[in-house]
Amino acid sequence: MRAVIQRVNRASVTVDGQEISAIGRGFLVLVGVTHSDGRAEADWLVRKIAGLRIFEDAAGKMNLGLTDVGGAVLVVSQFTLYGDARKGRRPSFTEAAPPELAEPLIAYLVERLTAEGLTVATGRFRAEMQVALVNDGPVTLWLDTAEAARG
Repeated sequence: MRAVIQRVNRASVTVDGQEISAIGRGFLVLVGVTHSDGRAEADWLVRKIAGLRIFEDAAGKMNLGLTDVGGAVLVVSQFTLYGDARKGRRPSFTEAAPPELAEPLIAYLVERLTAEGLTVATGRFRAEMQVALVNDGPVTLWLDTAEAARG
């Protein structure tokens, strides 16, 4: 699994002109799933997201996590994180998992984040979404469970 985590002041998802979810301060998490991913990868990602300390404390150091600041998480499925644009001008998405694998794994990720006590909002799987955010910092991190497993 791959995730792009953006620290935000607010973020929202709109589908067909209707806002379907929104958060205030917290993380916008764009998540991509590949063919070999399973619950172990989702569990690793949940632990990382729930444990990240990327909010500043009174001394200006990144020492605070989501629960410390009352933050929420907006999870948006993003198959294009597995796009490969190394050749040609049109990316290939063959490394992205099919919806039958990705959708239940994203649902599991959301369920586990909620079980960690976090407030979680989501996008809509397979919908044309407009994602709006105010990136705080900006702070943006990229996580890849395959790279984490290697070292």
